[in-house]
Amino acid sequence: MVASEQFAGWAFVTPGVAIILLFGAVPIVWSALMSFQRSNLLTPSTPFVGLKNYRQMVHDPIVGQAIGHTLIYTVLFVPGTMIAGLFLAVAMNRKIRFISFYRTVAYATMAISTISEAIVFIWLFDPSYGIVNYFLSLVGVPQQQFLNSPSQALYVIVIMTIWGWTGFAVVIYLAALQGVPSALLEAASIDGCTPWRTFRRITLPLLSPASLFLAVWLTINALQLFDEVYLSTQGGPLNATTVLVYYLYDQAFVNFNFGYASAIAYFLFLIILVVTAIQFRVGRRFTHYRS
Repeated sequence: MVASEQFAGWAFVTPGVAIILLFGAVPIVWSALMSFQRSNLLTPSTPFVGLKNYRQMVHDPIVGQAIGHTLIYTVLFVPGTMIAGLFLAVAMNRKIRFISFYRTVAYATMAISTISEAIVFIWLFDPSYGIVNYFLSLVGVPQQQFLNSPSQALYVIVIMTIWGWTGFAVVIYLAALQGVPSALLEAASIDGCTPWRTFRRITLPLLSPASLFLAVWLTINALQLFDEVYLSTQGGPLNATTVLVYYLYDQAFVNFNFGYASAIAYFLFLIILVVTAIQFRVGRRFTHYRS
């Protein structure tokens, strides 16, 4: 009986394990090997080049630019999304009419595809007939180039992605807010605490686990930014929005330099690993868990 149950269990698990190995583990190992080779996947010749691909990154100016753009984007996107999400979550953590509708609208940004999101923002920020330029003209601001400007394009993508991810932050913060004990808030009110002081001293510390989760999750996604760049600017203008993952894509699927692209991928993996470890280490000091 036990043997038959084990056989049935393995029979159910095996397809999932096979898929994970085929589309997960195998590409990871294969790309690790390619990072030490000169490979274009078009010819059978894949000579071993050692650390040449990794050394090449040190002398590649575009890699330096891509790292800078990725870090700027991450520093702006992560806190921007968390602040916007927290503000909306606090505003929606009330018993008012149509609150379910408001919450659904806030989360709707996550249900919209990246393609639709990019199309909407390309239209909004179009230099010639975009709505944003129209409203700026009403207050006397001259026409802006936005996605066509090397100095503005990256910040437009930051706004685009904050809008797209705010719904996710709202859901996480709203769930955490509803877990804050009402007895603590009532006790603070009886003691004469102002709403702001109550929020800062009680609510915000109790939201720290959700904040740590969002900081880690959003940072990982920020460091892997690709879709919005590919759909809106394709790394331009003048490489102003070229981030690491887009440059990796460009090397692999435009220049067919898969060995170099694999090295960039593992370099990015190392960055994500280090940043995440630092976030957990630092965040643990400021995170308060209710017993």
